[in-house]
Amino acid sequence: MELQQMRYVLAVAETSSFTRAAERCLVVQSALSHQIARLERELGARLFERTSRRVRLTAAGEAFLPAARQCLDAAERAGAEVAAAVGEIRGRLTVGVIPTVAAVDVPAALQTFHRRYPHVRIGLRVGASGHLVEQVKDSAIEVAILGLPVSDRPEGVGTCELARDNLVAVVAPGHPLAEASEVDLHRLSTEVFVDFPAGTAGRAQTDQAFAAARLTREVAFEVTAADFMARLIHQGLGVAMLPSNYVPNLSGVVSVPVTDAPTRIEHLVWNRSTVTPAAKAFLEVLGVVSGGSLEG
Repeated sequence: MELQQMRYVLAVAETSSFTRAAERCLVVQSALSHQIARLERELGARLFERTSRRVRLTAAGEAFLPAARQCLDAAERAGAEVAAAVGEIRGRLTVGVIPTVAAVDVPAALQTFHRRYPHVRIGLRVGASGHLVEQVKDSAIEVAILGLPVSDRPEGVGTCELARDNLVAVVAPGHPLAEASEVDLHRLSTEVFVDFPAGTAGRAQTDQAFAAARLTREVAFEVTAADFMARLIHQGLGVAMLPSNYVPNLSGVVSVPVTDAPTRIEHLVWNRSTVTPAAKAFLEVLGVVSGGSLEG
């Protein structure tokens, strides 16, 4: 079984097409199909069901895929470690971030990293904090920036606190609160809210604050993107509570300090057991480490 064959299988599984997989792998389709057929004969099972309309994994293919990914990741890490031993950083760096990241200028940090380490393939994923932690644990991504309530802490990963920030009320320019010098949770509980989906860390910060104050509120709009949230707010459909350092990134809304506001902590996390050379180099770019240990 060859690594190239496993790469071809992954490409077909991810594109659902032998043609697109061949284009991605920069080979002719007949060569890719031949190698996959050869692997299927070696395994004694078909990995794909092929019809004129679609390609999909068989049960055997579904079983094969996770181990194939692990093998390819291990081979890539081994190559990166060898390159690092002779002073060259290679491999992959995928960074996960929450939609409202404010502690780090992520595009600028990635640009600096790319300039220093041009041979590293860079990727970015935006998601909820809980999902990003699981991806870091599974080595699907190398590092992530999370936003959590003060009562929560990332578990099972290396972590560094980046910043703390209070949430502010976010309202439309014409809203009655837009000219207020401050507002409290009791007053905000009378408003209709736009917020992140229930169960996410971004939502939990506000939910916990209202629960602690023994107040209820109506969340009529659940969205995952902060810029879309701002558009709903601008139209006067609701208000929100977001980190004060992030709100300046939004247009068409006004922020109002909240006297009893919850606090959000931004954490940088990484997989303690598999810190790749590229991940360590990125943490150094962010000033988190300087050639030291990452076991904490």
